[in-house]
Amino acid sequence: MMKGSILIADDEAGIRESLTIVLQDEGYDCTAVRDGEEAIKAIDKRSYDIIISDLKMPNVNGLGVLEHALQHSSDTLTIIITAHGTIETAIQALRKGAADYILKPLDFDEVLIRIENLLKHKKVVQENKHLREQIDQEYNFNHIIGESEAMKKIYKMVERVSGASSNVLITGESGTGKELVARAIHFNGNRAEKPFLAINCGAIPEDLIESELFGHKKGAFTGASSDKDGVFVAARGGTVFLDEVAEIPLNLQVNLLRVLQEREVKPVGANQNISFDTRIISATNKDLEAEVEKGAFRDDLFYRLNVVELELPNLQQRREDIPLLAHHFLRKYNKELTRNKKGISSEAMSAMMSYEWKGQVRELENVIERAVLLSDNDYLLLEDLPSAIREVDHSETVPVNTGKLDQAVQVFEKHHIQSMLKRTDGNKSEAARLLGIDPSTLYRKMERLGLSE
Repeated sequence: MMKGSILIADDEAGIRESLTIVLQDEGYDCTAVRDGEEAIKAIDKRSYDIIISDLKMPNVNGLGVLEHALQHSSDTLTIIITAHGTIETAIQALRKGAADYILKPLDFDEVLIRIENLLKHKKVVQENKHLREQIDQEYNFNHIIGESEAMKKIYKMVERVSGASSNVLITGESGTGKELVARAIHFNGNRAEKPFLAINCGAIPEDLIESELFGHKKGAFTGASSDKDGVFVAARGGTVFLDEVAEIPLNLQVNLLRVLQEREVKPVGANQNISFDTRIISATNKDLEAEVEKGAFRDDLFYRLNVVELELPNLQQRREDIPLLAHHFLRKYNKELTRNKKGISSEAMSAMMSYEWKGQVRELENVIERAVLLSDNDYLLLEDLPSAIREVDHSETVPVNTGKLDQAVQVFEKHHIQSMLKRTDGNKSEAARLLGIDPSTLYRKMERLGLSE
């Protein structure tokens, strides 16, 4: 397997041929040309990992080759060959975008080292670019699924707080997507290029959580074989996500409060504080105000964390999003499990609409993954769902017979509003409360769906 592709452009036949032999022996795919015009033609025909071009050549010089490569093959790295008397021009080439320059007479061992280092750097850049694209795709607003009024409010709040550095507290039941929202805040803000570090405060043993949060010095306790940064320093410039923040032991909460106030942390066993600039996003499925009243959580820490609160709705409050979520997970697991399920039957969707999702979105995702994996049918049918969902009474949920997702949502939404109005004897304020929306929103929906007053 070739290590990489290299274009050599030099009007001196000896240098051109010697470089070609050395690089081919090392496993590189080489193309050699004798001037800048031929180099430009070669660049237009195919892409190269690296171009090695002499600075002084007839017709088109090395700077001309560099300029053409930057315009037509931006991922290609260019090395300029120059003599001692033209180093200033080589430095000019670096300013214009050359990756490196080498001096005549050529030291082939040095040339090989330069090429290897550049290819390693290029690989890292490409991997980071790919990771950045994956992160942007995964954590943009389009991947927080939902079109309900409750979710639209969340989108607006996420957009507002993303560009700030204020502490955010995300509340909601387990499985509602608190970490996904935290990542969306980070990756859509001005700290996106810096680390996002998540720590589950409820999953770390009490005797280790102080070290995880604040770091430690070598020898601070048994097992501390080296210095370690805590998450606040490790994520410096980025974001720390404290999941299940209510589980932090009471005796450590005072230390955390001081860290948040002073923006300094003292590692376990250290004598000096370390300053940091890190945004704090925390999350809990508990009622922190109730925990404060019980004495299980410090009130001053609560107010420090809760500068902005985002309360995520559960699936009962956003049932109209269930078809959107179900089809999103269907597409996801079709791809991951190499299946080709064409859709979800109306009976299966009706059952999922009626089911009380105690595990919230996470439970819904698991159900769809299981069904896609185990189903022998082209469509996910009622029989493909767990018995708990199959056996639920969904007589009040309208069968969704349309294949269009937006139409299916409207059909369900209309029926669900009618059911709530019937349950409340036409009391729209009470129906809006049960639906988890404002009365004004209910009136707008009724008008859009053609429901009479």
